[in-house]
Amino acid sequence: MNSYAVRTEGLGRRFGETHALADLDLEVAPGTVLGLLGHNGAGKTTAVRILTTLLAPTSGHAVVAGHDVAREPGAVRAQIAVAGQEASLDERLTGRENLMLLGRLQRLRKREAVTRTGELLERFGLTEAGDRLLMTYSGGMRRRLDLAACLIVRRPVVFLDEPTTGLDPAARADMWGAIADLVTDGAALILTTQYLEEADRLADRIIVLSGGRTVAEGTPAELKRRVGDRRVHVTLDAFEEAARRLGGEVDPRARRVSISAPNGSDDLRTILAELEDLDVEEASLAQPTLDDAFFALTAT
Repeated sequence: MNSYAVRTEGLGRRFGETHALADLDLEVAPGTVLGLLGHNGAGKTTAVRILTTLLAPTSGHAVVAGHDVAREPGAVRAQIAVAGQEASLDERLTGRENLMLLGRLQRLRKREAVTRTGELLERFGLTEAGDRLLMTYSGGMRRRLDLAACLIVRRPVVFLDEPTTGLDPAARADMWGAIADLVTDGAALILTTQYLEEADRLADRIIVLSGGRTVAEGTPAELKRRVGDRRVHVTLDAFEEAARRLGGEVDPRARRVSISAPNGSDDLRTILAELEDLDVEEASLAQPTLDDAFFALTAT
């Protein structure tokens, strides 16, 4: 297991008769990103909680940074950084004071803490806001400071739970750059995200969970190939009726139906003819995206 920063075998967690997570096998090498995808309740958070020692497994085992999560939780915690969905910073301190405090609590010398704080404030675009009280920060600024806080001391394994939720596109791009820098420095990352574009861009490998079990694993390119060569995407209010007629995968949030189109433009014309009595808002022919793969792999 020494060649992997994180490795699990048959990892599971049961609550009564309910399997929140079952038989999870994963391997994450240093300098790589593993993306965990799945709908709410799929098992992503349970997996992260086990790997960060917040929840004990009921089956299988996991090793993080060379330490067993069940037998050596203290040693694991000393080797990981975690950015959760909820910020855990002090509202009464400035951004700079929060980072300084965390650095000193983690035994950085004062000069090291000052230097590292300045680096992180600059990296996340918070230099000008660094001396403002946290209570004056916007949601996006808090999210950036929360990630900076988890990185105040460099760790070999980093867990990012939906790190860009609530950020605007520009701030999200900045965050992606910071995450890429971590990987370049050799950290192993486990990333959960609701933005499939984010997983497509950042993850070296992806595990798709559904009902607590792995339903697919591979690189983003491999998962997209499983959907097929081309897809027709149709957006309309009557997406349920369109799905009944055509089959395919439905994204209710986007009011979109995606249908396999191996014959390209011929299939597009056939599909539009089938829906001519419905008010089609948009139709396009495209190569499969990770969104297509996700909805196909998690369809019930």
